[in-house]
Amino acid sequence: MAEPEESRRLLEVTDVTRRYRLGDADVWALRGVTFALEPGESVAIIGPSGSGKSTLLHILGLLDRPTGGSYRFAGVETSSLSDDNQARLRNRAIGFVFQSFNLVAGESALENVAAPLVYAGVKRRERAERAAAALERVGLADRMRHDPSQLSGGQRQRVAIARALVTEPPLLLADEPTGNLDSDSTRDILEVIATLHAQGITVVTITHEQEIAAQAQRVVHIADGRVVSDDRVGVTT
Repeated sequence: MAEPEESRRLLEVTDVTRRYRLGDADVWALRGVTFALEPGESVAIIGPSGSGKSTLLHILGLLDRPTGGSYRFAGVETSSLSDDNQARLRNRAIGFVFQSFNLVAGESALENVAAPLVYAGVKRRERAERAAAALERVGLADRMRHDPSQLSGGQRQRVAIARALVTEPPLLLADEPTGNLDSDSTRDILEVIATLHAQGITVVTITHEQEIAAQAQRVVHIADGRVVSDDRVGVTT
């Protein structure tokens, strides 16, 4: 007997809302967002500033909790998890790539990439081996000992991607990953992300640029905290 469709979903968001209190006013960043993501998909979430896309990414990445609705990750209702258990799940199963790189100055590329493994309790030698493998995977085998200040913007973003990959998560969340890059570096980073997706990693990219969104299999448009369209634009199998 075939497994039910829901069992194959990596994540499922159902009627998720997020409300912030500003003074005496309620501000609704998300207003009933619903969508599901299967393993191996490449999805772009696109919308203008203030549309709620970054809030949604924070919820998907277990960096924030919704005000209402349900978020299930790999079949687990995340609202039932304690903060510590959410942090453990986040460290093990989700890799993050941010626009600003978020690398630590004064530490080598290798040390930056190995950092998540420290929190995971991995021993020093294995940390170094896995970090080196992740840097090689993104084409930076010859820059392992370099400080971030010695790297170009595109190289720093590659280090950030390697750091996101080092725990071998099934999900990669990229928040405006090319926002601080020139056009050549943007193409390079998009190629790296496309290669990782082709290797089986599920990718969610937050962007406000149509050209970036067009690289994904699926484009979810958000406006005023709501999903206004969900289009499959590439070939899925």
